[in-house]
Amino acid sequence: MSVRLHHEMDQLKKSILTLGAAVEEALHLAVKSLQERDEKTAQKVIDSDQEIDDMEVDLEEECLKLLALHQPVATDLRFIVAVLKINNDLERIGDLAVNIAERARFLAFQPPVNVPLDFGSMAELVQRMLKKSLDALVNMDPKLACEVIDADDEIDEMNRNMYQLIQEAVTQNPERIERLIHLLSTSRHLERIADQTTNIAEDVIYMIEGKIVRHKTEDYRKR
Repeated sequence: MSVRLHHEMDQLKKSILTLGAAVEEALHLAVKSLQERDEKTAQKVIDSDQEIDDMEVDLEEECLKLLALHQPVATDLRFIVAVLKINNDLERIGDLAVNIAERARFLAFQPPVNVPLDFGSMAELVQRMLKKSLDALVNMDPKLACEVIDADDEIDEMNRNMYQLIQEAVTQNPERIERLIHLLSTSRHLERIADQTTNIAEDVIYMIEGKIVRHKTEDYRKR
């Protein structure tokens, strides 16, 4: 690797981690705004979305420039391709955090829904998955990436349980349907974020091992 390419690859890594930190913060604030019924915090997440979008575009242009100017091969090529995909996943997580914040902003002005929905545990696990996926990227750690993949099934089960509870609540209290649908959407958004973090973990494995594990994650569970 040339000195110039080495320097630009380091800058690329810093850029993807900066984007990851911004997305982590957006998700944290979105969840906080939901739990605390805080309209101002929700609006802060919504207002930050353009910054995340701009970072995603800049990073994509950075990747394409490296591909065009240096024509990297082997490990360097895998790294840039993985960053391109992770970049897209992170931007999508930012969008989903905004969706949660929009639900939270609406619910902040509505009476509470007295249904035993454990958004706290679900959101905490999703945030841990995101942090682990980024830590796996920083440390080039496939074992940590596998832990993220393993956790996805638990989130899927939480989402199914949430759906069942909300369905029962709608049947019993149809006058609360609008609030309950917003809560159901929030659960679905968290489940989709978990899917995106799983994608990041799969891309980290590809980056390190050169193996495409998408659709073959069972081979990498409980390694």
